[in-house]
Amino acid sequence: MNVKEHVPDEKEEQIARDTLERYSGSDVNLFQPYLLLTNFPKYVHYFAESRDVQVLEGSMFKVAHSPKENISILDFKIGSPSAALVVDLCAFLPIRASLMLGMCGGLRRQYKVGDYFVPLAAIRAEGTSDFYFNQEVPALANFMVQKSVTNVLDEEKIRYHIGITHTTNKRFWEFNNEFVNRIKITRPQAIEMECATLFMAGYYHKLPVGALLLISDLPLDSEGIKTKESSQNVFAKYTLDHVETGVRIMRSLDDAMKFHPKGVFRGKRRRFEGA
Repeated sequence: MNVKEHVPDEKEEQIARDTLERYSGSDVNLFQPYLLLTNFPKYVHYFAESRDVQVLEGSMFKVAHSPKENISILDFKIGSPSAALVVDLCAFLPIRASLMLGMCGGLRRQYKVGDYFVPLAAIRAEGTSDFYFNQEVPALANFMVQKSVTNVLDEEKIRYHIGITHTTNKRFWEFNNEFVNRIKITRPQAIEMECATLFMAGYYHKLPVGALLLISDLPLDSEGIKTKESSQNVFAKYTLDHVETGVRIMRSLDDAMKFHPKGVFRGKRRRFEGA
């Protein structure tokens, strides 16, 4: 597929605005300059309760806004189609950068549940990113966003790993031997369902997108596959730290972006009426 630079028109922007408002239950003008994306309504509820702000919900998304921190958080559900949709819609807002707070399966023996994983790039095995660019274009996280991620983790001496994540649309893959063998051959360090799409869609729309993933399971070990109980334990132990670390990263990124470094600054973006 040959992709030309996308030049949106006013009708597309208006449709995106209307769709985002329907799907999120939020006026678009409430969205803040920094956007935390997540798959988990628990994260949105924690963020809202800890800041005494309202959770808004539409037909698809949940969102909460903290104007004091210039941060919004949005739960877009699970999978690459939803990841593509949320970037396609939010790219029309004057958002400076976005960070995905997701979970992943760790694919190395030394990894532990609760460690953080910082993806530098993602293997495009989910299909949706093909809409944006041909396969020879790599899915890279935005450098400046990820630099802010590692700066904060280093400053606070938080254990993390870096590497390549495999983005798949196949959720229940752990018992598929052919899939598992392919994972071992291509040697990613983590696996999840959204990063490649987010990175490609962000690159397409010139919206800086990065990710901070929490290792929630170790799926190559039969004893490490996520269960209902282990999932509940992960949320109970790590929700607060994951969200608050994401907030600190957004603050750090805000400081960095005051200098408008190349590769991050989006240029002039139109604001909606009433903004």
